[in-house]
Amino acid sequence: MTLCQLYAKQNAQRANVKKSTIKQREQLMRLLKKDKLGARSIDTIKPSDAKEWALRMKDKGFSYNTINNHKRSLKASFYIAIQDDCVRKNPFDFKLSEVLENDTKEKVALTEEKEQALLLFIKTDNVYHKYFDDVLILLKTGLRISELCGLTVADIDFKNEVVIIDHQLLKSKEQGYYIETPKTKSGIR
Repeated sequence: MTLCQLYAKQNAQRANVKKSTIKQREQLMRLLKKDKLGARSIDTIKPSDAKEWALRMKDKGFSYNTINNHKRSLKASFYIAIQDDCVRKNPFDFKLSEVLENDTKEKVALTEEKEQALLLFIKTDNVYHKYFDDVLILLKTGLRISELCGLTVADIDFKNEVVIIDHQLLKSKEQGYYIETPKTKSGIR
């Protein structure tokens, strides 16, 4: 069994997933098919091969987080192979930070002064003033833009000052705009 076949097997066993997960899986499968590791028999893949794969991904311009997400998916695939007695060890069971530097830039929240300056600019600008309410809601609630775009009047309880987030507005090339529930239960709030 090749790595591509193993990954396809794992995906088939966990088919009830969101569209965004399907897209991520399709991307990883395309990458595996283009990479020499994808055609390798799983019983020949060693940890050093998996680490070299991570380095190749970095050389192709993929971010640390993307590589780590793909590595996590492949690690999960190898657990199936271990359970099926196809391999004894998981070659993707290593810390990516031991192979690649985590160059992810920390997100920095706006200071109160910068937030006020942004709101003042938007409020007084001839072009952007129409987005003032939207930006204010985003800043004060922590909503994702897709969650804000999916809001309806029924989602807002003005009496109790509560916003119910149980869906978001997304867009894909194939389907256009569509409503989707959050990926996890913690996304509903």
